Amino acid sequence: MKTVLVVENNKNQALLYEQEFKFEGYNVILARNGREAIEKIDEQIPDIMITEITMPIMDSIKVINMSRKLFKLSKIPIIINTAYGDYKDNFMTMIADACIIKSSDLSELKNKAKELLGKNA
Repeated sequence: MKTVLVVENNKNQALLYEQEFKFEGYNVILARNGREAIEKIDEQIPDIMITEITMPIMDSIKVINMSRKLFKLSKIPIIINTAYGDYKDNFMTMIADACIIKSSDLSELKNKAKELLGKNA
C-alpha cells in the first residue's frame, strides 16, 4: 500500500484529503505545518507528498528543500496543492513535480498522484 503524506493546515481540507485518499487505497499521514511534515517524514518516508504552499511555521518550499536534503527524497514525487493560482507559474514551484490548483473536485489531484506514483512504482 502506497503512503501519501498530506501537508495541509486547514483541518477540514486535511480530513477530506485523508478520506478521499484512503478510499482510493492509500495509507495517509497528515501534517498540519512544515515542521510537523519534517517530523512525519523522519518517522516514515512517504511514497508521495502533497503539500499546501503557504503554511504556518515553515512553507512548503522550505519543506521540500529540507526533505530532499535531509532524507534524500529526490525520487519521491511532490505535488504542491494550493488555492493561490499565481503559484502555478512561479519558478519556485518548479522544485515540485506538479502544482495543482485546489478544487472541490479532487479528480485532478488524485489523477496526478496516481500518474506520479505510476512513474515511481
